[in-house]
Amino acid sequence: MKLAIIGDYDPLFRPHIATNEAISHVSNRLQIQVEFDWIATSQIAERFEMITKTYNAFWIAPGSPYKSMEGALSLIEYARQNNIPTLGTCGGFQHMVIEFARNVLNVKDAEHAEYDPYASKLVINPLSCALAGQKLKINLTDSASLTYKIYGASTIEERYYCNFGLNPEYQPELDGNGFKVVGTDTSNEARILELKNHPFFIATLFVPQDNSNAAYPHKLIMAFIESARS
Repeated sequence: MKLAIIGDYDPLFRPHIATNEAISHVSNRLQIQVEFDWIATSQIAERFEMITKTYNAFWIAPGSPYKSMEGALSLIEYARQNNIPTLGTCGGFQHMVIEFARNVLNVKDAEHAEYDPYASKLVINPLSCALAGQKLKINLTDSASLTYKIYGASTIEERYYCNFGLNPEYQPELDGNGFKVVGTDTSNEARILELKNHPFFIATLFVPQDNSNAAYPHKLIMAFIESARS
């Protein structure tokens, strides 16, 4: 299978290194060859047709702001509409939210505070308490969700690298329109989103790849790659 990692690769950024490592962990455990390429967001517009024809799945990577938000959003929209397995982590979560807000909720000027802190419709805004570097508990709130079935638990613990998240004002509207809130923190703020009626379209504000190792590949990443090869 062929996997595209959508993001602007930085070899010094731990979540990017962890992404490569986590794919290797899963590939070895499942004994399958997973070919993967990092696709710079600035290259998406000119390579869009090639990307959509070549890859079985998209991993929307940490590391915002992206060089091209519009490039990333175009691929997220394609994956959402065409049932392409998609996992978004940290910055990927944030951009999957922006895409859904603009194209499904019709909030055309939905914006991310890291790009435009003074925008009128900040769907992604600064977290009240920065989570970068912290490992915290998350409650899985929907026992019928794919995420719950993957983890097989009602409470999990994961590490974050972010300072931005979903503006709680928009949380009910996302959930009510099919981008379900299936994991929350202790304040009931969204930490995992899952698209209803899609084979695999999951966004996590945390970075699961940093919680993967050779002995115990991360369950969520394993399920993502398995969904892409089926």
